[in-house]
Amino acid sequence: MRRALAELLIVEDDAEIASELNRALVGHGYQVARAATGGQAAEQARRRPPDLVLLDLGLPDVDGVEVCRRLRALLPVETVIVVLTARILEFEVVVALDAGADDYLTKPFRLTELLARLRAHLRRRATVAGPPVIRIGGTRIDTHTRRVHIGDREVHLRPKEFDLLATLAGSAGAVVSREHLMAEVWDEHWFGPTKTLDVHVSALRRKLADADDRGGECITTVRGKGYRYETGAPPVR
Repeated sequence: MRRALAELLIVEDDAEIASELNRALVGHGYQVARAATGGQAAEQARRRPPDLVLLDLGLPDVDGVEVCRRLRALLPVETVIVVLTARILEFEVVVALDAGADDYLTKPFRLTELLARLRAHLRRRATVAGPPVIRIGGTRIDTHTRRVHIGDREVHLRPKEFDLLATLAGSAGAVVSREHLMAEVWDEHWFGPTKTLDVHVSALRRKLADADDRGGECITTVRGKGYRYETGAPPVR
C-alpha cells in the first residue's frame, strides 16, 4: 500500500465542497480527514495532528479566525494552516494570517492552484538553505535544530518565520528581494498574492524586538525592493 504524501485536515461546513476536496486530494495521494465545525476541528487536531490544515473561515459554530488561533495553539509548530476564504478585503486576510495561518486561498480557486500550494508548503516546511549556524551580534540561529537565541533568551518562531530570519540573516546588510524571499521560504514556482510575506515579516519583527532589550538587530523595509537585516556586525558562519 502506497504511503500517503501527507495527512490533511479539511475544516469545511459545506458537505459538497468538502466531498469534492476530499475526492481530489485522496486521488492525488493525500490522507484526508474532515471536520464540519470549529469544535470538531479542535477535537480532530488533539486526536491526530495533521501535517496541514485547510481551514474555511465561514464555520457555523465559531468564526474561522478564532478556530485558526485555537489550532495554532494546539498543533505542532511545523503544521501548516492554509485558509480558504470567500472574504476578499485585505484586512480580513491579514487578521487570518495574524491568527496563525501560513497562507490563504480566495474562493473560488482552481484545484491546480491548491495542489501547487500544498506541494510547496509541504516541501518547504522543514527545509531552509544556508549555513548550519548563523551568529550576528547576540543572535544565534541554528538551522539544524531550528532554534533562535538572542543572548540567553530563546525566540520561539513558527516555521515560515524561522525560514525568513535565516534567509535574511544569511545575507545580513544586503537587500533581499521579495521575489527571492518568496522563492526561498515558500517555493521557487510560487504564484499568487504575497501579502502573507508582509504579515510574516511583521510578526517576526515583533518577536525579535520582544526578545532583544538592546534593539540591536532589526529588519527594515527597502521600498520597492525587499527587506534587509540590519546589524552593526557581519554574520559569523
